[in-house]
Order: sequence, then C-alpha cells, then structure tokens
Amino acid sequence: MESYTRDNAEYMKNSKTINLNGKLYSFDSPKIMGILNVTPDSFYAESRKQTERDITERIETILREGGEIIDIGGYSSRPDAKDVSEEEEISRLEPALSILKRNYPDIPVSVDTFRSKVARKCVEEYHVSIINDISGGDLDKEMFATVADLQVPYILMHMRGTPRTMQQQTDYPAGLMEEIMLYFSRKVNQLHQLGVNDIILDPGFGFSKTLDQNYQLMNGLQEIATMNLPMLVGISRKSMIYKFLNCSPEESLNGTSILNTFALLNGADILRVHDVQIAKEAVLLTEKLKATKEC
Repeated sequence: MESYTRDNAEYMKNSKTINLNGKLYSFDSPKIMGILNVTPDSFYAESRKQTERDITERIETILREGGEIIDIGGYSSRPDAKDVSEEEEISRLEPALSILKRNYPDIPVSVDTFRSKVARKCVEEYHVSIINDISGGDLDKEMFATVADLQVPYILMHMRGTPRTMQQQTDYPAGLMEEIMLYFSRKVNQLHQLGVNDIILDPGFGFSKTLDQNYQLMNGLQEIATMNLPMLVGISRKSMIYKFLNCSPEESLNGTSILNTFALLNGADILRVHDVQIAKEAVLLTEKLKATKEC
C-alpha cells in the first residue's frame, strides 16, 4: 500500500491563512466556530434551532461569547438520522441563511453539506463563505469541481462510507494515522489540481472511528498539523466523550472542554463547538500558556 511521508507534503507550502470573502483570514490564533443546527434531529437536543426567534438568539449568543464563524447544518450526520432530500435540506437552511445575510452580512458563515447543489445555492444566493463537507467529496462527485468554481474555502473531513454505514468501516490495516494522512494527501492534491487552495482539514472525530480510535486520533493531531493547513477539531459533546464517561451529551461539557484544550495544545486552529464561551476561554488560556513558554 502507498505510504504517506513528509515528502508527500512538500507541495503543501500554504501558510495558515485562507481567502475569506476577498480578505486574508489568519489563524495566528485559534478561532471558534459556533454550531447553528436547524435540524429537528441533531444528537444534542439543546442545539436544535428552528424558529426565527431561536435562530436569532443563537446567532447573538455565538457572537457575544466570542464565536468568529457560524456553521449551519440542515442534515444531521448522526448514524441513525433520517435521510432528507436536497429540497428539504435547503428549506431547513434558508430561514437561517436569510437572517444571516440580512442582519449579519459581515460574519463568515459555513454550511455543513455534502451536496454540491446545496453548496452552490448557499454560496450564490446567500453569500456563504465556507463549505463544510463531511464526506470529503465522496458522497457527491461534483463537490470538488463545484467548490473550485465557487472559489470558496473548503473543509475537507475524513470519513468512510455514509453516516449510516460509517461505524461498520473502522478497520485500518495500515494503521489509523497512516491511512488518514494518505487520505488527506490524495484529496488535497486533487483539490489543488482543480485550483482549490483554501483548504481546512477536519480529522473527523466520531466518523468511521471506534471510541479508542478517536483517542488515538487525538494523540495524532500534531502529525496532521505537519501538513501546514488550518485544522478544525469538532468533538463538542460527542459520544467519544459521553460514552466513555458514562453520561449524556448534556453532561459532557467538562469532558469537551478538556479535550478541546488538548487539541489546542496540539495544533488545532478551529474549534467547532456548541458552547462558545467555554471554548473561547480554552483558547485564551492555552494562548497564554504558549506565550509564557516563549518568554
């Protein structure tokens, strides 16, 4: 099997910046991406927002607590979630996107979708800034070409199969980190060849990985950081925390904060979270630790 080495990454000379709406967006310090769920079936019930009032209150909370990017999703990716059509996904997204476009035009918005037609509509009609694709282009073969045409930053996540089948695809014969690094190397090369240069890597915690593999992946973040691309970590209230601690998503904030801190100390540039203020405090404290060490 082909192996990933540092030599494979030699062409990845991008500094940790992205072109966001025509402006250079730097990751000199980590950023907080606040989650805005407009699905009726997200795994964390308290994150579901569907009325105009709830959506607006959630946006205001994210911004007030220090969130710098808003990630909006209309299709739950939990393993037992129901399939929805493109039309239904768009109809769920549009009310929130309208509010964001009308009242918060300067806030970077990311849309969590694996469908190229949904991505195009969100960018062209609602000025969405970033496409966040859990499938790395595998669930819609037009996604890479669409992102290249739209010229927006792309979040490339590692996953195998679909949300319904991913937990039956957790065998990594060559080793978990070896195969994830090879996956990213190949996908980034494909995107670069199409002219997509603004790429954010997401290791895909909880996707196609056992509980123990998620912790192995957490210990391998520094290896992913060697690719010199912005790295997003999304572990907020996930089962790798609440199943291990034998609690519920509602009781997993402390565990989330601990692992977010570990991720920040090991190369994370973006934290995708439900609890923005707590994550912002983790960023401030870890940045203080790093600055003090450098002194």
